[in-house]
Amino acid sequence: MKKFSSVDEVLDVAIASESKAHELYIEMAAMVENLWMRTTLEGFAQEELRHRAKLEAVKAGRITLEREEVGDLGIADTLEDTKPHAKMDYRELLVFAIKKEDSAHRLYAAMASIFSEPDLKDIFNNLAEEEAAHKRRFEIEYDSITS
Repeated sequence: MKKFSSVDEVLDVAIASESKAHELYIEMAAMVENLWMRTTLEGFAQEELRHRAKLEAVKAGRITLEREEVGDLGIADTLEDTKPHAKMDYRELLVFAIKKEDSAHRLYAAMASIFSEPDLKDIFNNLAEEEAAHKRRFEIEYDSITS
């Protein structure tokens, strides 16, 4: 893993990650035929932009990230990976979003575990919890449509 020389570098990686997630959801929105699904994906893309803006505000010193423990419904572990495609339904879209957020959560948690610097560890732990909260939101929605 890359050696970071500053908190700003860490934040730059996180900001770039949120930008990539935004682009992914925009690409997915362009590929689906269903207007409602396209609108949903565009909403996910906008949420990634809000995440990026929040991280940019942290980097600029305007806000601090608050850590909030988030429970895990365990749904992500029971789902098979899915790839975006033009004919996906809402359940498949939620599965994709759950897996994406779970992956981001695991990445940030792993990064937090390798740092000894308290500032870097805290930033990544906070980012991991934010991603866990996003995943939980999608899991709750998934549970509501499959129960």
